[in-house]
Amino acid sequence: MDNRDDDAVARAERAREGSPFLSNAEAAHYIGLHWRTLETMRGKGHGPRFRRHGRFIRYHIDDLDNWSRDSGGTRAPKGGSDV
Repeated sequence: MDNRDDDAVARAERAREGSPFLSNAEAAHYIGLHWRTLETMRGKGHGPRFRRHGRFIRYHIDDLDNWSRDSGGTRAPKGGSDV
C-alpha cells in the first residue's frame, strides 16, 4: 500500500467514527473497488445507492454494507448465465 491508500483507509476509519458519508474514493476503498469502477457503475445506474450533497457525491456506509452484502460475489459463469 502506498501513502494514498493509507490516507484513504485513515479517512474511511474517521468517517466510520464521525460522519457516515464517504466520498467516491473512500467508498470505493471501503468496498474494495477502484474509484473509477465505482464512478462507472454510478454512471450506468448500477452499484450502491448514493446521494448528492451540493456538488459532491456521497455514499452512506450502511448503503455500502447493504449493497456489498446483497450483490457482492455473485457473478455469472463465463460464457453464460448461472441458471
